[in-house]
Amino acid sequence: MQGRVAPSPWVLLSAIFVLSIPLLALGSLSSARLMPGLPLSAFMFLCTAAVAFWAAWRARGPAGMRELLARVLDARRARPWTWHLVSVSVLPAVLLLEYAVMLALHMPLPSAKVAWLQVPVLFALFFVAAVCEEVAWSATLLEPLQVRYGALGAGLVLGVFAAAWHVIPFWQAQHDLTWILGQCVFTVGFRIVVAWIYDAGGRSLFAAVLCHAAYNTAWQLFPNQGSGYNPWITAALTWVVVGVVVAVFGARTLAGRHPTSAST
Repeated sequence: MQGRVAPSPWVLLSAIFVLSIPLLALGSLSSARLMPGLPLSAFMFLCTAAVAFWAAWRARGPAGMRELLARVLDARRARPWTWHLVSVSVLPAVLLLEYAVMLALHMPLPSAKVAWLQVPVLFALFFVAAVCEEVAWSATLLEPLQVRYGALGAGLVLGVFAAAWHVIPFWQAQHDLTWILGQCVFTVGFRIVVAWIYDAGGRSLFAAVLCHAAYNTAWQLFPNQGSGYNPWITAALTWVVVGVVVAVFGARTLAGRHPTSAST
């Protein structure tokens, strides 16, 4: 298997979609929920993992699969280590600011009831799901796409695909069209933020996973099992973060002069 080339990103994206079809059907046939806001089709994260490890096997055989798995815990790749604090806090900070905005605008909110004791369990569950997604989005798809389109362009490509990929699960979770459109706008910005965390963090997969898991945990807690979450405000604030990132770190690499930007 040595020397073989992995399938193109477009083949891999198509494979993710095709593998997701049975789970999308399952989500339509059953009203069961994994947790509030998550239909059974949320198990699509298994499809991204399957495609990523298939691509690694095609490229380098079992060794490629082992290397990809090892990258999940590549925390030392990011220097300084404090970059992981950025990874784990940037999107929860966006949601905290969203809550403040909604309070200031007197928007309807359920009574705040954050189950802090659930945080470790939720984070562990979402960490596993984020691993399954980020081995595809960040470690497998982002790098070849950004060679051609730059880091910002690659984030946009993945964001548009991820948004489209999530539309049916959003609908299965009984959200209306306005909510779905707002969440899609957020999803595109979210993928750019994760691309920034990954690239500026020395291409640390662990950093990308932290970022992804932290958002999902914060969303599930906001402020009462996600019941007060407003995707349009989240999207607007996330795109402000994207604007700052592009201005400071540059659209081509999203890494700027960060000490880890030259890491490989």
